[in-house]
Amino acid sequence: MATIDIKNLKKVYPGAEDATIKQASLEIEDKEFIVLVGPSGCGKSTLLRMIAGLEDITDGELLIDGNLMNELSPKDRDIAMVFQNYALYPHMTVFENMAFGLKLRKVPKQEIKEKVENAADILGITHLLDRRPKDMSGGQRQRVAIGRSIVRQPKVFLFDEPLSNLDAALRVQMRAEIKKLHRDLNATIVYVTHDQIEAMTMGDRIVVLKDGNVMQFDTPMNLFNNPANKFVAGFIGSPSMNFIEGEIIMESFTTFKSQDLKFSAPPDLRPCLKPYIGRRVIFGFRPEYIYDKAVEKTKRLSESMEIEVQALEPIGSETFVYFHFTGNPNHQFCFRSDSGFAYNIGDKITIGVDIQRLRFFEADTEQRIM
Repeated sequence: MATIDIKNLKKVYPGAEDATIKQASLEIEDKEFIVLVGPSGCGKSTLLRMIAGLEDITDGELLIDGNLMNELSPKDRDIAMVFQNYALYPHMTVFENMAFGLKLRKVPKQEIKEKVENAADILGITHLLDRRPKDMSGGQRQRVAIGRSIVRQPKVFLFDEPLSNLDAALRVQMRAEIKKLHRDLNATIVYVTHDQIEAMTMGDRIVVLKDGNVMQFDTPMNLFNNPANKFVAGFIGSPSMNFIEGEIIMESFTTFKSQDLKFSAPPDLRPCLKPYIGRRVIFGFRPEYIYDKAVEKTKRLSESMEIEVQALEPIGSETFVYFHFTGNPNHQFCFRSDSGFAYNIGDKITIGVDIQRLRFFEADTEQRIM
């Protein structure tokens, strides 16, 4: 397949005040599954279209397998793209849709037949080859669109939010199928989504984008456990990380204080936090690392804090418990609880936090204090 090197890539549309892609640099390895994720308008689809050649590059370099692609047309880049809206020809059968690109390249008929049938077998759509798109479900159409890419055997597969038009259950199924396809083809894949759960479950590595900037490029678990900044910490994870702004103080040891709340800093972080004594910082803690002390008695916890339950979201095996700290009702936070533990709105609970999981961020730059 192929490596992709993106060096200081920039995209500015004519008449725009700001760049859509400000300065992106990525090194994508051969056979990697890379996911571009971020909120709407962050530039992820624009970056994908620049790789495809559908958007001009304002500045920087794009290399595939070491070859400069900046001025090459899409057809000369040896890539295949799967779109959100499938982009199938309605008057053609599935076989004709999948074969169309090969016919344009004047591939022999027998070879076309073999490639299409092989791709259809991989995707489980052999029985659909004589149908037209209007006679198929959304999931079936998406498989056809993917099959049309497979038959070309490109160096790079590009997916632009391919599952966003599908219902929740079908999205889960298609995620698994695309991952299996990646393993079977040993392909280099760049995949765009706005869904961070989709990104976490599919990507070997994930590019988190915000306002045209690469905020972090890392493995899913490193993004979750070691976010580089407050944006990544809040975007990755569901429910998202809880944040409180406060001040680092020095008592018997380094402590974070916000109004009446106090959290002891983890021992390994105290040297890093000492330069911030007397300064404002942002303190982050994930819902997964908050525990009801009456239930989780063996967990490693920080000092006790009393909370009041504000809202409950049962989701099956778990319940998201939304709360505020007693005496500080202006901020709402969340923790995850086993659904076997019953809470009621208004309940007062004593909680603790795994202090080894605390994260601190500079208040002005929002960069993580390491």
